Amino acid sequence: MSYTAELPWPVPDERFRHWAGQFADMHDLVRDLVIPSGLPQAAESVLTTARELIRMSYYRYEFMMIGAATSVIAIETALTDRYGKGTLASHLRKARVDGLLTEEQYDLLDSCGRPIRNSYAHGDLTHAALAPPLAIGMVRTSITILAKLHVSPRPGTAVASG
Repeated sequence: MSYTAELPWPVPDERFRHWAGQFADMHDLVRDLVIPSGLPQAAESVLTTARELIRMSYYRYEFMMIGAATSVIAIETALTDRYGKGTLASHLRKARVDGLLTEEQYDLLDSCGRPIRNSYAHGDLTHAALAPPLAIGMVRTSITILAKLHVSPRPGTAVASG
């Protein structure tokens, strides 16, 4: 058996056939996952990676879960920066109380995002399945929340008036 450093060209993942007939269709699926300008570079990079993982899930279905988990980790980091030490669950509750999350966003992140993040962190994500609308919804929610966190003052911080 000979060894080659070349990997085979990617082949579409059969599990994606119901969502996209060709890779070009993936552009339509992620079209509204627009990363707003003005985010810190780290947040922009993580969200861009999450979006592109979903686009590339055409070739490897699990990339969708990793993209969703990556976006939840970005939220966790931003909420920890805002609220200090604590769990993702407690930070999500605080963000809901502070009006940074709608009830729907809170439910999505708490009931689906946290378990995905936990599975990813503990290496249990490889066999998980997530439909594209749910993964895209999580990344969309992450983008919205990180944009809000970037412009919203931290609790206890005075807002300068002009």
